[in-house]
Amino acid sequence: MTSTATRPRGARARAAIAAKTLRTDRWWFAPLITVVGLTAWVAYATVRVYMHKWYWVEEFHYLTPFYSPCITDRCVEGSAHFGTILPDWWIIPEAAFTLPFLLLFRLTCYYYRKAYYRSFWLSPPACAVPDGHQTYSGETRFPLLGQNLHRYFFYAAVIISLINSWDAVLAFHSPQGFGFGLGNLILIANVVMLWAYTISCHSCRHIIGGRLKHFSKHPLRYRAWNGVSWLNVRHMQLAWITLGTLALTDFYVMAVAAEWFPDLRFIN
Repeated sequence: MTSTATRPRGARARAAIAAKTLRTDRWWFAPLITVVGLTAWVAYATVRVYMHKWYWVEEFHYLTPFYSPCITDRCVEGSAHFGTILPDWWIIPEAAFTLPFLLLFRLTCYYYRKAYYRSFWLSPPACAVPDGHQTYSGETRFPLLGQNLHRYFFYAAVIISLINSWDAVLAFHSPQGFGFGLGNLILIANVVMLWAYTISCHSCRHIIGGRLKHFSKHPLRYRAWNGVSWLNVRHMQLAWITLGTLALTDFYVMAVAAEWFPDLRFIN
């Protein structure tokens, strides 16, 4: 029996390779696109959150998800569906209670972990490419220990999705009565995508069927688990799609509120 530490007699020595990787494809392209995409979205969202204006269209009851629920004394009349309980201080976002949980839900998401680990931290940037760090400790140290709280942030994300759904329903009832326009379509599409992303989460999949020993004894939960599993395969695509729908919804509400162009109305 030959020891793995000893080269067998007559065996050729392993070739010394100076290159960090032998990959000749554009392995760096995916991490680069991720950096550009996430940086652009965070920059846009940060600017919009601290603009403190153009988030509510009184005529059609459109409220951008970046400001929902509006809970500061700065909220314009009609936009605070749950009351104003925080002071008017510029550093406090209008949606101060929901934005931190949304951020934490996405930061601890399994897909987003892979995305920013590979792109921003180069840990590792791609398969068969060396890690950008000298040591590796995984998620065993602070602050990465907090990644294990993802399952709890999921419950907060469900509540926030319910609030966004309520906002979309209220948008059909303007001061003039029932109405329907392009803004309603955008709000509904955003809510549908947010729900798809939220329930496609691995935590949701585990809650529905993770502890079952016999699916045959729980046919309804098994059917639900299959549906969530189908969405779970598309979790990465839904993560990016919802970033796009959130930005699009916010931009449309901002544009209508700022009177850059009118809302396209179909009914009333």
